Amino acid sequence: MNNDTHRILTELMTAQDKGDSVVLATVVQATGSVPRHAGSKMLVYADGRFSGTIGGGELEARALQEAKAALADGRPRMMTYSLIEPERGDPGLCGGTVELYLEPYMPPATLFVIGCGHVGQAVADLAHWLGFRVVVADDRPELASPDHIPNADVYLPGEEGGDFAGDFANALIAHPITGSTFIALLTRNVTLDRQILPLLVNSPAPYIGVMGSRRRWAETQKLLRADGATDVDLRRFHSPVGLELNAETPKEIAISILSEIIMLHRGGTGERMKGGRGD
Repeated sequence: MNNDTHRILTELMTAQDKGDSVVLATVVQATGSVPRHAGSKMLVYADGRFSGTIGGGELEARALQEAKAALADGRPRMMTYSLIEPERGDPGLCGGTVELYLEPYMPPATLFVIGCGHVGQAVADLAHWLGFRVVVADDRPELASPDHIPNADVYLPGEEGGDFAGDFANALIAHPITGSTFIALLTRNVTLDRQILPLLVNSPAPYIGVMGSRRRWAETQKLLRADGATDVDLRRFHSPVGLELNAETPKEIAISILSEIIMLHRGGTGERMKGGRGD
């Protein structure tokens, strides 16, 4: 392994540890006259930064654009570029052909469970079984604990009788929400929802679900508007949370919630397989 490859792979591991989304672009085959040969690598970050090179020029510019597409859909792709006739659209005239493999490395999907009562416990357990990284938080420290939820990855208990909103705001600094974080707000009352939701509204989370009846959500919206929330802010939240399964027990409700999250995460429709679009 040469020094450039070692550096790129080390950066890749660091990005994974930090939860950054990146694409590893590798020259898998090169024939004829080309700027870089098989094994050359480039790491592309979601913010447009890149490290290393697979040849520079128009070839690299097109690879960067494809890397953005790979980050958007999470799918690898093989690209072939001829460097022969720029007048027909080739990205160069070296005379050879380059095959690139673009492999996205996305951070693991995280489920942030806020509220560790009966439903929160069931949601956390099911999310762990489904392979999510699970973060749990509650103002009651005995509930946000391994004794109550043994399979969570991160526990964020509040202080007994303390300011949970303040504790939670500090916790978000140490455990920031990313574009791969799904949030289930499963607290026991509107007061807590009113405190926590403003801390989440500007986060990059693709989903923020709020448990409760339609009447409870109407009251929560009324209070949030009184605190300055806009209609745009309120549209960030999904409530009532989950798909309609007529669920009753905490475990059934957990299935409803995770079903909605999986549907959004995987781009599903929520329709029945038989008789739906998938039939």
